[in-house]
Amino acid sequence: MKMTMKKIPYGAFAAFLLGVSGCASGHDDGQSGTGKLEYEPETNQVEVIRLERGDFTRQLIANGHLSARKKISMHFGTQAVVSEIAVRNGQSVKAGEMIASQDAEDKALALQSARISLDKAELDYLDVLAGQGYQTGDTASVPANVRTMARVRSGYDAALVSLAQAEYDWEGTVLRAPFDGKIADVKIRRYDMSGSEPFCTLIDDSVFDVDFSVMESEYPFMETGLGIKIIPFFGDGKILNGKITAVNPKVTENGHVAVTAEVANDGTLIDGMNVKIIVERTVSDMLVVPKSAILIRDNKEVLFRYSDGKSLWTYVNVLMSNAESHAVTANIDRGAELSPGDTVIISGNLNIADGSQVVIKE
Repeated sequence: MKMTMKKIPYGAFAAFLLGVSGCASGHDDGQSGTGKLEYEPETNQVEVIRLERGDFTRQLIANGHLSARKKISMHFGTQAVVSEIAVRNGQSVKAGEMIASQDAEDKALALQSARISLDKAELDYLDVLAGQGYQTGDTASVPANVRTMARVRSGYDAALVSLAQAEYDWEGTVLRAPFDGKIADVKIRRYDMSGSEPFCTLIDDSVFDVDFSVMESEYPFMETGLGIKIIPFFGDGKILNGKITAVNPKVTENGHVAVTAEVANDGTLIDGMNVKIIVERTVSDMLVVPKSAILIRDNKEVLFRYSDGKSLWTYVNVLMSNAESHAVTANIDRGAELSPGDTVIISGNLNIADGSQVVIKE
């Protein structure tokens, strides 16, 4: 049997479509009565602060280098074989304590010979005085010019100098600590021949100088007596307190100014250590905002003020900064205004623009 398809009249098909449309329009589904979708502007939630004038802790951060304030290279007086070493690197010593000694037999013989020569010269000195008719038991009564002549002729003065040199050489065979400190840089071993190089370095590590530099523009910020914070690069970020002791009144070719501070050792600092320096100073009557309030737009620093549910784009200049905050002022070259009492957006500001709808978080 052959099947045939009947054609549906166009009018009936159109009526069918209108009926379906009418049924659909009976439900809202986010559409208006006209069937068009309504646009709801996105509302951003923000946090705000009330802008006020107050004190701002200005911070300057630099890298510094520690050097022991009292440090000396220990040398033997003469070249000889090292016979004894009483210390090791890192060992603490007291003033006067022996560090090392040399084989000193020749120095001992020279000292003994010098003492004998002095005894002989003294006898010759008395003989000269006796030859001039003076009693040798009372040389104080002899005129000064006669005593001088007798000392020269007898060789007494020369013998005194020779004895002093022999004693100096003898004492130079033993290194003793001139002050309390720690031993460093011991490189010579026992039975080595000591030369012109130092045997070791003695470091008094109770107080360190801290050397660092600042930019020329920061020179007015530096002054002696100003407190600083010192943070070693290793460890748990412990902060030590120091103070500036000297500011060099000269700018280098690189535009830097050298600064020296001091810090007491808490037992963790060593000579030559690199540290982080934080210099702080309070500046009054500043407009202060958290760092999160400042954004970079069009390569300029901006913040957003809040007014009547909208964000207001405001160009600013950051005058100074610390770890948490900025001190700012309105960028008048851009026609911006910023005053105490303004409400400033400090979070939720990354994706907003001038005139964006915003809601303050509870």
